[in-house]
Amino acid sequence: MMKGSSLIVSIVALIAVAVLYILYFSGKGESLGTVDKQAVRSATGSMKIAYVKADSVILNYELAQDLHDDFSKKQEAYNSEFGSKRQSFEKEAAAFQDKLQRGGFLTEQRAIQERDRLVGKEQEIMKLDQELSGKLAELQTSNNKQILDSLMNYLKSYNKNRQYDYIFNGAEVLIGDEAHNITSDVLKALNERYSGKSATE
Repeated sequence: MMKGSSLIVSIVALIAVAVLYILYFSGKGESLGTVDKQAVRSATGSMKIAYVKADSVILNYELAQDLHDDFSKKQEAYNSEFGSKRQSFEKEAAAFQDKLQRGGFLTEQRAIQERDRLVGKEQEIMKLDQELSGKLAELQTSNNKQILDSLMNYLKSYNKNRQYDYIFNGAEVLIGDEAHNITSDVLKALNERYSGKSATE
């Protein structure tokens, strides 16, 4: 009676694209300079830029790792809850088919009642699948936003003293001077700040 694979399985795809999601939005993040600055600096040839390899930050940022661990635990719990109910339903459905083939129902009406009960249970399981998948998708989106907000807020603070006109997402830089790569400094500061917050909680 169940058709196709569980929607929860598709959540694996969300994890696979999580980094792409972050990179996309960090690439569209707010400019830390202004159009006027760009015009002036371009004319003088003294524009000050830097870049951060956002994918590296995501993979090594302790906040991102903790959020991923939490997500994985919830995903496992949801899969377990859904799997248990689906397995129970499939056993009942198989028993119904077997009983029907053996002519085990006293009346046709009784067989129809049991069939309708199983159809209702199947619909409940499908609804649960959609609900759990939706919760996981919302959690992943929330995690992505939290990581991006943390990165952007730090970069704004970081840039107050450095005064870069632009800080780019280095994942899109094919060739660039490593002197402009501030990924290591940013990652170190983010982890120190996060560890400090965690210790006080």
